[in-house]
Parts: sequence; C-alpha cells; structure tokens
Amino acid sequence: MASKTLSDVCDIVMGQSPTGEMCNVSGVGIPLLNGPTEYGPHHPSPVQFTTDARKFAKAGDLLFCVRGSTTGRMNWADRDYAIGRGIAAIRHKSKRELQPLVRAVVEFHLPSLLTQATGSTFPNVSSGMLSGLPWPDLDEHEQRAIAHILGTLDDKIELNRRRNQTLEAMARALFKDWFVDFGPVRAKMEGREPYLPADAWQLFPDSLDDEAKPEGWEMVPASELIEFNPSEPLRKGTPAPYLDMASLPTSGSWPEPPIMRDFGSGMRFRNGDTLLARITPCLENGKTAFVQCLPDDTVGWGSTEYIVMRPKSPVPAEYAYLLARDDDFREHAIRSMTGTSGRQRAQRDSVAAFKLASPLDENLWHAFARQITPIFDSIKSNAKASETLSALRDTLLPKLISGELRINDAEKLLQHAEDNVPNKKRSLP
Repeated sequence: MASKTLSDVCDIVMGQSPTGEMCNVSGVGIPLLNGPTEYGPHHPSPVQFTTDARKFAKAGDLLFCVRGSTTGRMNWADRDYAIGRGIAAIRHKSKRELQPLVRAVVEFHLPSLLTQATGSTFPNVSSGMLSGLPWPDLDEHEQRAIAHILGTLDDKIELNRRRNQTLEAMARALFKDWFVDFGPVRAKMEGREPYLPADAWQLFPDSLDDEAKPEGWEMVPASELIEFNPSEPLRKGTPAPYLDMASLPTSGSWPEPPIMRDFGSGMRFRNGDTLLARITPCLENGKTAFVQCLPDDTVGWGSTEYIVMRPKSPVPAEYAYLLARDDDFREHAIRSMTGTSGRQRAQRDSVAAFKLASPLDENLWHAFARQITPIFDSIKSNAKASETLSALRDTLLPKLISGELRINDAEKLLQHAEDNVPNKKRSLP
C-alpha cells in the first residue's frame, strides 16, 4: 500500500488561459501552451505567446494534458511557459533528477485516471484526481535507480530526435541551394570554387536566364514533377497500416507508428510518399510526414484531411517532402485554402499548381538522389532505433513501478540497449 500520493512529493500546477486579446503569434511575451497541439516528440513547439500569463510551467516540468480527446498526452518543458487550462505542470518538490520517475508514476496510473475522468464528451482530469495518484512505496535508492533507467532511455530517444533534426536541416539546406537559390549556378557566375562533387557540379548551367532561373531549366507546375493523391488499390474492410492526423509530426519527417485498422475511407499511400495536412490549423502548424515506416510493398491509409504527394520518375521520393517543408510552397498552400472559418482546406489542384524550376537533364535528379537518399536512410535508422527504445521503456515501466522487475535485471536490459544502440552514456544519479 502506498503511503504517499503524488501531491505529497510533487507540485501540481493547473493551467489557466489568458484572455484572447492578450495572446499573439508574433513572439511578444512568454510562449503559451494550450494543449498537445504544440507538443513535439519530446518538447513543445509553441505557436502562441501571451503578455498576460496566469499560470506557469518551469523548465524540466512534466506537461500533462488534462482536457479533451488528447487527455493524458505528455511532454517535457524545455523552458518556462505560460500554460492554459488544457495543461497541468508537474514537478518533484525537491529532487528534479526524479522527474523521469514522476512521469513513470503518472503513466502507470493513466488507465485508471482516464477511467475516473469526467465529462459528457471528452475526459477532464481534475487537480484532485492527479493529487491522489499513489506514489510508489520505494526507498530512495530504488527511486533514483528507476529514474536513471527510464531517464537514460528518454535521453537516447531525444538524442536520436536531435540527430534527425540535424540531418533534416542538412537535407532542406541542400534542396534550397539546388532548387530555390540555385547556389551552384550563382557560384559559377561569380567565379567561386566548386563545392559539390565534380559529377554534380558540371550538371548545373553556367548562368541564370532572364527569369532568374538556371539557363535551360523550365518553370512547371508541381503536378508535372509530382503526382497528387495517386490512386492505390485497397479493398474495403482490408486490414492495413493507418495514420490519422494526430500521427503526423509538426516538425521532422517521421510520424508516430501506424496502427492496423480495417480500411474504410481515406487517403492511401506507400513508402516514399509525402503526407501534407490540408486543413486548418494542421497545415499552418506544419503537420507533414515522409512515409518510410511501412512494410515493403504495403499500402497504408489514413485521414482524408491530408494530400498525398508522390514524385514522378526520375524525381527522387525525398524531393516531395522537402518541397512540402519549403516556406514558399507552404505559404502558397495556406493562401489557397477555402471554406468556412475554422474548417478551411487547401485543395489538391491549387497546391499542385505551385510553379517550380525544373532541370531538363535527368542526371541532375540522379545526382540529387545520391546526395539526399543516404540522409533519409539515416533518419529512418535513428527513428527505428528510437521506436525500439520506446518499446523497451514501455515494457520496463509498469514492471519497475510495481516491483515485478528487479533493478539489477532492468539495468542489464538497459546495458543491452546501450550496446546495441550507440548513444551518449548517462551516469547513475
């Protein structure tokens, strides 16, 4: 029997929303979190700010969604935030190094917490419900050891995320240099030294034409290079990997793992396709994915509220994703949205009409593929490693909290993970 509750060892701050007129998207004031719309894989990515903050989360706090259909989703605060009524901030009163254990305790009791949650349509977790969660009756050494084990796994997952963030930044910079800024052409015009492999460098023209595009390139609608919403056979009722809108990331290319669900009605896609959210506010928030997570030769399906983009040969698959992350392309898609307030959508034909500068020499597309494909192969490898580590964490968590698994056995499993997924080490607190 637990002798303490969560409120005995943690401060629990329930959010309070500022008035709407005191909020902005121009970066004035403190970043505001209203709910998991701003959540990332590890830390939030705020889109709103306020000059009238009422309640605060501190750096290192556990951010817990307390309202609506996403009740129970969690994130870590990487800085101080204002928090709205949809979020609670939870922090250990005296030992910040035990924050991984705080999250583990909340996760362990989450099913029962959601069962208790009130609300006619969606769950609603109160301060009292969080406060009353049992705290495990473990001695300090066991608490620190569990926090270390789970924190190490979280560290590895976060490091892989940062690696992928760096890799994607490299890919996006390469795309912009070749197809937006025409960097190699401008370098040739200015007499600068080559900065690409010789076989790629010689494929670029020596000058820009009167339209400021590379000599010999054509301006074409995106639909000439990319197929939008390609047809895929999938019989109704057939089990297939499913990705809903919530699965798409706001930054980065890797979605949450798909689940198997009988096909009903929705968009269909394969590995190598890009999924672009078309509905507000998901499009503005950046929800986009590059599909690499399906089994080979498998058709997946999901929300009708995203557009599927599949490059036409010889354009490499990654090109469509990098285009979907391009600022000008996204602005075009947002401007093309139609519909009533709050339910606006970008239409396929409008997005497909975006004009692109296209090389006529197929060898340039092959050269781009040689540069870009290894980057996304590394992103896939890191993401798969993180999924393995996440599964290990999910397996260990309930067994550690309940005492079913001994600390020494868990540390052996952690060491095995460290040996098989190279990453930074974390010393035992």
